[in-house]
Amino acid sequence: NYTVSVASGTNSYGSGNKYYVAGLSGASPTLTLNEGSTYKFDQSDNSNSGHPFRFSTTANGTHGGGSQYTTGVTTSGTPGSSGAYTQITVASGAPTLYYYCTIHSGMGGLANTP
Repeated sequence: NYTVSVASGTNSYGSGNKYYVAGLSGASPTLTLNEGSTYKFDQSDNSNSGHPFRFSTTANGTHGGGSQYTTGVTTSGTPGSSGAYTQITVASGAPTLYYYCTIHSGMGGLANTP
């Protein structure tokens, strides 16, 4: 399980609100999501309000001209509220993924799927 929060910072898209993942350093850290494993991204922290955490095969997701990646992905609750999360069970042969906010551009980063 990973705890996600949102705070100001700078990533390859520039400065502004970014995702932070507990236990990983810096804004929009690169994630490693192993095939066959399940990862839960807890969005209970109130800083997540208005920032749904989702995946895409395109950098910056829908803001980068891509679409939401839904294979093995489940979501629950409203970001910023208790119990809210996005969970992914990484499929065998999954493509390289990117995590992003469905509402705001430039908040996310890379999620490798070795």
